[in-house]
Amino acid sequence: MVSSGSDRPRIGISTYVECASWGVWQRDAALLPTSYVHAVHRAGGIPVLLPVLPDGESAALSAVDGLVLAGGADVDPARYRAVPHEAVRVTRPERDDWETRLLRAALDRDMPVLGVCRGAQVLNVALGGSLHQHLPERVAHERHQPAPAVFGRSRVRLRPGSRIARALGEEAEVPCYHHQALDRVADRLEVTGHAEDGTVEAVELPGHRFVVGVQWHPEEDTDDIRLFEALSASAGDSGGMR
Repeated sequence: MVSSGSDRPRIGISTYVECASWGVWQRDAALLPTSYVHAVHRAGGIPVLLPVLPDGESAALSAVDGLVLAGGADVDPARYRAVPHEAVRVTRPERDDWETRLLRAALDRDMPVLGVCRGAQVLNVALGGSLHQHLPERVAHERHQPAPAVFGRSRVRLRPGSRIARALGEEAEVPCYHHQALDRVADRLEVTGHAEDGTVEAVELPGHRFVVGVQWHPEEDTDDIRLFEALSASAGDSGGMR
């Protein structure tokens, strides 16, 4: 773990764009659950929140050493040329576009990237993959998203020797909240983790220092920040790419 001060890698985290209420205000806001902020900070990084912008992804990344693509709304099915399922009710096309541009710019820089839940889906779609739009229809249960605002628990098996297995071991129980998942996995990605029901839970991009996508929410597991530590360690090895 990076110790303190200026040696701590700066980790950019993509933010939500939602109508939010505070004080007397109800307005569109760039926001993020503080669980991401705390996880990055505890893992040795300095969190830097990245709002959705119409341009400027290269300039945004010049300020950070690593990138977290956070969870959130469903990816617009149009991005993988699919007709929307009736369960797809909320999409954020502007965020899809921004995060895709951020991701591609990060890959061009060989910048460490961690995709969380939706972020793993953005990674897959950006590289040419597709999604199961409503997972319960495939697995015949709703344990991945048991109720509104209730995280489920999923046991995942991780491929021996993979980057994520080196961080977490070959099996882990993780918090999850998703009704979608990876379907056709992009050719460039390697599947490195599955749930017990066969759902793809982890993917990695070979040939890069650290590009990992997980279908679960590691920021919600306050007792286990090893994945964020792995990201921060890789970002800290960049030697200051800003």
